[in-house]
Amino acid sequence: MIIASQKRKENIAEYLLYMWQIEDIIRANRLDLDQIGRNVISRFPGLDETSVKQMSEWYESLIDMMRREEVTEKGHLQMNVNIIGQLAQLNNQILADPRPRFDAYRAEFYRTLPYIVELRGKAGENKAGEIETCFNALYGVLLLRLQNKEISPDTQAAITQISKFTALLAKCFHLDEDDRLFSDEETENKQPQE
Repeated sequence: MIIASQKRKENIAEYLLYMWQIEDIIRANRLDLDQIGRNVISRFPGLDETSVKQMSEWYESLIDMMRREEVTEKGHLQMNVNIIGQLAQLNNQILADPRPRFDAYRAEFYRTLPYIVELRGKAGENKAGEIETCFNALYGVLLLRLQNKEISPDTQAAITQISKFTALLAKCFHLDEDDRLFSDEETENKQPQE
């Protein structure tokens, strides 16, 4: 809960990947709060009783949402789907903005696009939008690393570029939340950089 809040404030991309991981942790523990208490919460060192209670309540609320939204076996909570939607909308807004301040962003997106197209081509029937495809790739590699599986040089090259792009998108997201991304007061020097 505290980790999620901190990530949400600092980096929306890290937050989203973290929340996807939390969804999978809940599923791995069969949506059983007692099991999550033993396998997850108890592994946090030095938690006081209040913190344990808060974490338990947070997991319990997520379990309840997953049940209500029918994502107990696969899929993502609506709040996480909404973030992907916001990021996709922001990406489209930036790409459509003709001002030179977004040239670096557009260049990063177009460097990433061939990887997105390739990944979407491999997705078969389960094609996702461009931004979700980026996050699916990042999450997939995260899972491979957690399983100590080898990552091919081609996959690593794709992930490196996708990471650069999503980091820039996350930076833009937070500027937009502060109403500073599209503000005319922004100068060329303040544009989001790689």
